[in-house]
Parts: sequence; structure tokens; C-alpha cells
Amino acid sequence: MVRSMAASDIEAVIDGYETVATEGRYIAAEAPVDRTARKERWLAGLEDLDTASFVATAGQSIVGHLGVVTRGGVAELGMWVAAPWRGKGVGSALMDCALESAHEHGAHKVSLEVWPHNEAAIALYSKFGFEREGLRRAHYRRRSGELWDSLMMGLVLQDGESAPGE
Repeated sequence: MVRSMAASDIEAVIDGYETVATEGRYIAAEAPVDRTARKERWLAGLEDLDTASFVATAGQSIVGHLGVVTRGGVAELGMWVAAPWRGKGVGSALMDCALESAHEHGAHKVSLEVWPHNEAAIALYSKFGFEREGLRRAHYRRRSGELWDSLMMGLVLQDGESAPGE
């Protein structure tokens, strides 16, 4: 089940986020996570009319989270899914909510970044119509000192209008 995130969900969402961050492969955050800063950020997001946050639940457990921020007509998203729940439709259910939210917020495009080695996430985004738009070479420095590339992907929601000057 997927629903809007509530303030009472934040500690469990941070727990899941930290667990995925500890894996060191799927999200930009690395362990240890600054739980206080993360909590403040997500609480502020609950008050921001341009931000939507969703949680995927299994019973009483939160097994995934997706946040989408829409500014200037572009919705940017980030998500995590707990390891035991990957490949079981959780990401797709969260993506459905993200796209609905983007439409509700009047976005003309949805944008995201993903690690090039995260083939499952790239396949998920491609299934929803996202296209590869570019590669940021050696763009993010990890705590280990490694420099990681980032794949930019986007989905245009409204076709038929040319940009100024075209």
C-alpha cells in the first residue's frame, strides 16, 4: 500500500533511508546519516505545498519512500526501497504516486538522477517512459574518495509546445 507520508512516519522513514544508505550503492546519502537534519528537511517538506512525500507500507512497516518537489514546472524525485521489497512492485507503486503528484502540481517534466550501476532503478524509470538525458562524469565524490558518475533521466509530461526561439 502507498499513502502520503505523515509526520508520525518520519522516524521509520529515516530508519529505512539509513539502512539503504548503509548499502552504499543505491542512493546519494552515505552512512552515517545526519538524522536530525534529515528529520528537519522532511518535516519542512510536509509543510511545503510544492513537495509531496509518499511511503510504501507492508503491514505496519514502511518499506519504501518517494519524495517529489515541483519547482518551475519540473518535478524532481528521489526514492528508496528496502532491499527485501525490491523487484516486488513497490517502486512502481511509488512512481505512480510521483507522476500523479507531478500532474497535480502542474509539472511539464519529471527529472531524476540515478547511479549508472543501478540497473534495476534505470529499468523501472525506463518502464515509466523516462529517457536518458545525460551523464555527469565524476560528478559526486563519495566518502571513500571515489568519484561517481550520475545518469540524468527525464520524462516530458506535456508535448506539443516549442521552447522559446524554436
